[in-house]
Amino acid sequence: MTPATAPPHERTAVTDALARLPRVADLLAARAEEHDRDGTFPYQGVEAVHEAGLLTLTVAHRHGGAGAGLADTVRALAGLGRGDASVAVLAAHTLLLHAEQARAGLWPAAAYRKVLTESRRGPALLGTLRGEPGAPATVAHWDGEAWELTGRKHDCSGAEALAWMAVPARTDEAVPRTGLFLVRGDSPGLEIDPVWDQLGLRASAGHDIVLDRVRVAPELAVRLTAPGRDTPEQQAAAGTTRAWHDLALSAVHLGTARAAQDWLVRFLRQRTPANLTEPLATLPRYRSALGEIEAALIGAEEVLGAVAAAVDRGEPGAAARSAAAQLLAGRAATTAVQQAVALSGSPGLSRRHPLERYLRDVLSSRAHFPPDDTVLDALAGAALERGGPRRAG
Repeated sequence: MTPATAPPHERTAVTDALARLPRVADLLAARAEEHDRDGTFPYQGVEAVHEAGLLTLTVAHRHGGAGAGLADTVRALAGLGRGDASVAVLAAHTLLLHAEQARAGLWPAAAYRKVLTESRRGPALLGTLRGEPGAPATVAHWDGEAWELTGRKHDCSGAEALAWMAVPARTDEAVPRTGLFLVRGDSPGLEIDPVWDQLGLRASAGHDIVLDRVRVAPELAVRLTAPGRDTPEQQAAAGTTRAWHDLALSAVHLGTARAAQDWLVRFLRQRTPANLTEPLATLPRYRSALGEIEAALIGAEEVLGAVAAAVDRGEPGAAARSAAAQLLAGRAATTAVQQAVALSGSPGLSRRHPLERYLRDVLSSRAHFPPDDTVLDALAGAALERGGPRRAG
C-alpha cells in the first residue's frame, strides 16, 4: 500500500502536519536573515519544525509515525524551503534517514528505538555524512570489541547539532569493506571543526566533523560489503535512496525560488518609478517576465511531484527518472531567482531585502547534487541504450 492510497486514519497525521506548513514557514522566514547574517545555528527554527510534526513525518506507521511517502515529503520540504532553505536542508537529511529506515531497516531495532525516544523528547537531527568519490577516506579499525573510526568529513550539514550520523567508511582489513557506521553526535573522540563560511545556506552549519578513534559497536556497522559485490536488490534499493535524496533536496530548491517570486511580486506591485504613474506590475515587460517565472516553476513542481508519486507507487524506472527531475528543477529554480534579481535591479541585491539571500541559497544548493554534465551523460547513456543496437552502414 502506497502512502497516497493509505486509509484515511493513516493519512491524518500527514495532513495535519502539512496544514501547519504555512505557519512554520512564516516563523522560519522571520529569523532567517538573522541566522544568515551571523552564521548562527537555527535551533528555534528546528524546534518549530519538530513541534509541527514535520521533522518526523517519514517515520513509519509501524513505529508510531505518520508514514509520509516521497510526494508528501517533497511538499513539506518545498514549504520549509520557502521559509528558510538552511532549516529545510537540515529537515531533509533527517527525513531521508527516517524514510530509509521505513523502507529498508537501515538501523538495528534497538538503536532506532533510541532515535525515536530522543525524537519524542525534542528535535533529534540525523544526517548521512557525505562520502568521497570512490572508497571512503575514513577508516574503520576492528580492535576485537568494537570498530574505531578515524578520519575527517567535510560539509556535514547540521554538524554541531546532529543527534546521530551515518558515517561512510572503509575497513582496514586485508580485503577492505565499505559501509555505514551509525555514530552518536556526542561520542568521545568526535569533534566539530567550525570551518563553515559559505556564500549561502549559512545557517545549515556544514562544518567538518573530525573522528579520532571513535568507537562504534559492531551492530551499528551496517551494509558492510566488499566493492563490486552489490546484489541487484541492493542496487535497486540504492537507486530508490538516491531518488529520495534528489527529489527531497530539489524541493528545497524550488521552495527557495517560490520565496524569491513572492518577494518579486510584492516589489512589482509596490514599485512605481518617478517617470511612471503606475507600479511596475502594470507594465507588459514585467508581467511577461513574471509569467515566464511562474510557468517554469509550475512545470518543475509538476515534474517533481509526478516522479515522486511514481516512486511512491513503485513504478519501474521511476527512481531512474529522478535525476532528470532534479536537473530540471534545479535549473528552473536557479533561473527564476536570477530573473527576479535582474527584474528588481539594485534593490534585489541589497541586504535590506531577502532576495539576495535567496540567490545565494539557491546557488549553494547545487552542492547537494552531482554536476549537470554527469547527470546529462547518464541520461544520454540511458537514451542510447534504449534506442537499441546501432545499424551497420
